[in-house]
Amino acid sequence: MKAIVFACVFAICAVGFSSADLYCHHKKPDIPGDWVSMADTCTNSMRRQIQEEINAAMQYMAMGAHFSKDTVNRPGFAKMFFDAASEEREHAIKLISYLLMRGELTTDVSSLIKTVLEPAVVEWKTGIDALRDALQLETSVTKKIRDVIQKCEEGNNDFNDYHLVDYLSGDFLDEQYKGQRDLAGKISTLDKMIDKHGGLAEFLFDKKLLS
Repeated sequence: MKAIVFACVFAICAVGFSSADLYCHHKKPDIPGDWVSMADTCTNSMRRQIQEEINAAMQYMAMGAHFSKDTVNRPGFAKMFFDAASEEREHAIKLISYLLMRGELTTDVSSLIKTVLEPAVVEWKTGIDALRDALQLETSVTKKIRDVIQKCEEGNNDFNDYHLVDYLSGDFLDEQYKGQRDLAGKISTLDKMIDKHGGLAEFLFDKKLLS
């Protein structure tokens, strides 16, 4: 019965209004621009960092997919790398949200994400090789975040973006350094296990990652 009533109301509205009448036209809002205060060098560095985070996410996705294959079958490694991919994606979203908050994404938003994203490496002989690559990836991302901080401290005309520098230093670098230490610890543990237990070590380590 409700469906019939809805259909009748829709038909009446369709007769009374044309598609042109229902289309909403909005003028470009006249918003003062004084509140948008980020320096261009800082904004451009943030845009590049968003792409770096997305690239890291794609690389971790490739790692997770590799260790998920039936011929490899390391679910612990796969879960760890898929989780890492989600974290990198979340970092990109946080940076996009920050630029939106500062009024720096009013145009050309699509350019933040390249149309073709390909991981640099898609296969690994062993789990410890992947862990070492992951540590190098995190180290590279950390260095690039520090580059963004430097650009935002210098800015244009000696403009120091204190808020963004504090945000990146406190939230992002803290997580990066902890993640690097965690990967270094995993490499150390697995390397010592391989020395004593050979090929069985990776199997046992993978089970530990799941737990």
